[in-house]
Amino acid sequence: QVQLVESGGGLVQAGGSLRLSCAASGRTFSSSVMGWFRQAPGKEREFVAVIRRSDGYTYHGDSVKGRFTISRDNAKNTVYLQMNSLKPEDTAVYYCAARLLGVVATSPLRYDYWGQGTQVTVSS
Repeated sequence: QVQLVESGGGLVQAGGSLRLSCAASGRTFSSSVMGWFRQAPGKEREFVAVIRRSDGYTYHGDSVKGRFTISRDNAKNTVYLQMNSLKPEDTAVYYCAARLLGVVATSPLRYDYWGQGTQVTVSS
């Protein structure tokens, strides 16, 4: 079993920055994949970014590329999402997810564990 706890969400003005954290506990999974997703009201859950814990390989969704950066600290079992140049359309609940299989994936269906989510609101 894996527990994921997100933190760092909040209210920010457009153009501002936030850093989300996802702390993992429970079963160790040094070769797994960690992802960030987001879901706005009335919309499907959207892929944001993914990182492979073994080698730090990252991939970001087109809507956040160049503005958001995913990173990890394996010693702390924590994954981060640095969000810069935030836009009102980034407003959503942001979820951290873990995939035990060490293959990068962008579909939420491929992930085994989810956090409870943290709200990010960007005002115009």
